[in-house]
Formats: sequence, C-alpha cells, structure tokens
Amino acid sequence: MSESYHANLVAEERVCPLCMRPVPKAQRDAHHLIPKSRGGVETVILHRLCHRQIHALFTETQLARHYSTVEALKAHPEIAKFVAWVGDKPNHIRANIRRSKEKGHL
Repeated sequence: MSESYHANLVAEERVCPLCMRPVPKAQRDAHHLIPKSRGGVETVILHRLCHRQIHALFTETQLARHYSTVEALKAHPEIAKFVAWVGDKPNHIRANIRRSKEKGHL
C-alpha cells in the first residue's frame, strides 16, 4: 500500500464501524470487506481488536460469501456478543482473541 494511503489512515479521526468507539491511531487496521485473496478492494478501518476477532471467527470464504458488509458482520451472534463485551472497554484495550472452534462451519 502506498505511503499516502497510510498517512490518510493515521491522520483522520476514525470511529470503528463495528464497535462504534473511537479508534486510536496505533490501533487502526484496514479490513478488506471481501478478502484480497477473493478479489476484494474495499476496506473499512477497524480497531485492531475488532479486526482480529473477525478473522478468529471466520474463514476468508465465509467472509466473502456471507459477511462482506459491516451490517452482516454485526448480525452474527458471536460478533454481536463481542461488540457488547468490548463496548465499555478502553479504546486502547489489548486482549487475547481465541480462535473459534466453529471456524469454517456455518
């Protein structure tokens, strides 16, 4: 990715569309709504923790087929549970994310 892309990523004030909390500059990740390996180019800026949670729960195939929008992600029960949990945590929180035993099984 270009330097200007990364400069814009850091410069602007951002709110995570998943958990709706402000995203500190050091905790910003660009999430491809459709994985790059599946031809996706559109990204959203997420908290690193939210981004890690998505990839702990879903395969790239699942993301491409069923969870290619923020709304679809939020509708999944495990993501909704995570969003409720993280909602009252500090913006800079770091936590261990466990891979789902169900990853790859819808």
